[in-house]
Amino acid sequence: MTPNAASASSGPSRRSFLASTAVATAAVAGGMPLLAACGSSNGGSGGGTTSGKNAKKILPAYLASNVVTPDIPSKNGSAMGFTRELAMADLKTSVPKKLGKGGKVTIMSPFWGSPPKQNNPYYTSMNSLIGVDVQWQNQDGNTYDQKLGAVLASSDVPDVVVIPGWNMGGKIPSAITSKFADLSPYLSGDKAKEYPNLATIPTDAWQRSIFGGKLRGLPQPSPYVTGIIPLYRKDIFDKEGYDLPKSADDFTALCKEITNARAKRWACGDMKWTAFEIFGVLSGSEKPLGWNLADGKMTYRIETPEYLEALEWARKLFAAGYVHPDFKAGQATDPASKFGSGEFLIWNNNITNWWGQQSAQAAQNPDFKVWGMDLFGHDGGNPTLWAEQPAGIFAFINKKASESVIRDVLAVANVTAAPYGTKEWMMTNYGVEGTHYTLKNGVPVKNDKGNNEVLNAYVMVASPAATIAHPDYPDITKASVEWQQRMGAFTKKSSFWGLQITEPARYTNLSNDFEKLEDDVLRGHRKISDMQQAVSDWKKQGGDKLRDWYKKLLDDNGSAN
Repeated sequence: MTPNAASASSGPSRRSFLASTAVATAAVAGGMPLLAACGSSNGGSGGGTTSGKNAKKILPAYLASNVVTPDIPSKNGSAMGFTRELAMADLKTSVPKKLGKGGKVTIMSPFWGSPPKQNNPYYTSMNSLIGVDVQWQNQDGNTYDQKLGAVLASSDVPDVVVIPGWNMGGKIPSAITSKFADLSPYLSGDKAKEYPNLATIPTDAWQRSIFGGKLRGLPQPSPYVTGIIPLYRKDIFDKEGYDLPKSADDFTALCKEITNARAKRWACGDMKWTAFEIFGVLSGSEKPLGWNLADGKMTYRIETPEYLEALEWARKLFAAGYVHPDFKAGQATDPASKFGSGEFLIWNNNITNWWGQQSAQAAQNPDFKVWGMDLFGHDGGNPTLWAEQPAGIFAFINKKASESVIRDVLAVANVTAAPYGTKEWMMTNYGVEGTHYTLKNGVPVKNDKGNNEVLNAYVMVASPAATIAHPDYPDITKASVEWQQRMGAFTKKSSFWGLQITEPARYTNLSNDFEKLEDDVLRGHRKISDMQQAVSDWKKQGGDKLRDWYKKLLDDNGSAN
């Protein structure tokens, strides 16, 4: 049968949520709980983007995948879903001939967990399948930005470097344009058909892979619907008769009803990111998404009244004692076990953890049931949600690499981008049957070796279109995709959605302190008036000039929408 998990859709920071998605994408099968372009090709500190006709000349020609028809097709920016089991014998071959020529390729990539030894059975089996000797330089994902900066500042850059969008601050964007190869000669237009699995990656994800006016990145596609969802303990809600909230006031009243500190039960964790969603605040996952042109005015998210309203609402949850005390201290210690034990019932989390928490807790507690809460408008109406980028992690090939190395890397990516339902996807995400997993009731389940070795690594090079497939929990697959589709119906794309944008170097650190200030306000260490003053200072220190820069950028280039 088919794999039992596949997801390709970031106090807790946005980066930690995005990293959770990266772990989920890189280790989907293991059930682990789980920003640069200029008008010219040489980059520079002036910043910019590439869109419209210029982008169309660069992008790969799209080739629709017909390997397996999803049970739930993608809609409104959702992933596609597979609820049924597929017989192992029915898995298709998407790479009938090895494209690798046996060369050696070094890849540096973030890794969350303990990296396995280099020549382990998973790595050697994947290398044999691809026809390339991949040597991994796995680095701690939690401190990857430090390593990345040092490597890109040196002359010793590996053949391939994986860079998540949240690590693209400071000088990283200009380094991308100066250090990495243009893949247009190999992938633009119909040239991509030589690597058919890469050609099936959605065009929006490739649009995000244009840096410095060139197609430089190999993307990991993701749904554009928000990945942050309020997960809740449905088993306890049903038992206690709690009603799901339909407004911010309903949510606050529910928190009061649930919380009983003497009985060691609190309503929720840190709800900041859900607050931003229900109050309609522009996305904070990446700076360009926080800018939007409406009614002729360019506005940044921190300037909006909705931003302050969301912070004030979330602050009151803390002040009233409804938030589990671990979250008040900052990053909660082992929140999964406390959610599992019922110490708090609503957890602002990444949608990948819907399946992750259910599969992790069900063995210990057969009655455990986690579910996803629909987002609502703060006033009880429909929510106004903002789209996330259609790709957020990229692999880049060293500009000094020979053509043979570039083609070997593309051979690797062509295998790792194989869609669900193929033998290549199975090997990439599960490893070798008998070594890394066994079949239980027809569903592959990883053993310890599989959980230790088939993790991160190859899927970081490139991935197929966003997919959710949990045949062991088809109800969660169906509910997850349908949640994305319902929320997608209320999702708007901001002016710079889908574009890679490099801000001028003088502005890159202008907004760096806001996330910490947000968390301090929520916990009562700072006041809303402090945030208002910080916004005023931001405008004077360059925010107003940056606004003018974004307005001109949009006037000159247009949007990707």
